[in-house]
Amino acid sequence: MSFELRDFGFSRIKVTPVGFGAGYIGNENISEKKAEKLLNGVLDMGVNLIDTARSYGESEYRIGKFLNKRRSEFILSTKVGYDVENVEDWTAESVTKGIEKALRILNTDYIDIVHLHSCNKDILERSDVIEALLRMVQEGKVRCHAYSGDNEALEYAVFSDNFAAIQSSINIADQKTINTCLFPAKQKYMGVLAKRPLAKFAWGEGANLNDPIVAEYRRRIYEMNIDFGMPLEEAMTRFAAFTYGVDSVLIGTTDLKHLKAAVKAVEKGKLSDEMIDRIRNRFNEIGKDWSSLT
Repeated sequence: MSFELRDFGFSRIKVTPVGFGAGYIGNENISEKKAEKLLNGVLDMGVNLIDTARSYGESEYRIGKFLNKRRSEFILSTKVGYDVENVEDWTAESVTKGIEKALRILNTDYIDIVHLHSCNKDILERSDVIEALLRMVQEGKVRCHAYSGDNEALEYAVFSDNFAAIQSSINIADQKTINTCLFPAKQKYMGVLAKRPLAKFAWGEGANLNDPIVAEYRRRIYEMNIDFGMPLEEAMTRFAAFTYGVDSVLIGTTDLKHLKAAVKAVEKGKLSDEMIDRIRNRFNEIGKDWSSLT
């Protein structure tokens, strides 16, 4: 990579502008050998951020298994709040025990960024859940406490002053977070991760249109009808990566060539001001009432 690390809010964490979304490697149809090669290839490429979650199948296990000897080389992000044996979801205990379990599975003494994962606003309003996450920070098991989600819950998370970072859907066809949360988040010196920067490749031939999120992203992209003068994947990546306030974009893939393409796109720098204005104006013209897709 030929670009500089970015400060992740006030956390003292520095991240590459492109991160790896490790959701797909949790699929049991992906062989152990392929997962090992992919994860090590991510670090060999210079990408220093890997984002996973409790709900991503074998993802956490594989990261802990195949990257345990390279732990100092990357920033590790995961998500908790649910799916802990014999513990009720979205309780203080589920957060505490979820982090303890993640530490064991990921084969590490600490996790750089831990998000509460897409829970509703009513959960975020409960002090016990927040306090449990903060306790893990105080104990040195977590470096940065965060929330991953969108819309009303995300806005609450930003304005509550209870989190040091957020992760949200940000792409050309999904700009609500840009309009509502990014500026106040950066005023509060929060770290920001952009998920779905490529809108789940909704325009591609292999897109799964049975997935309502993919179908809606495709509809939005075609309705916006913008001539980018470059491949859509490049425009998508550069738009998200250089949107004010975004520290890193998460590229989820099982093929390193997609990650390399994102890296090369970011190395070209931000889109022209004219193109950015066109994208933002078009969204605000026809999509200002579009909610972020969750």
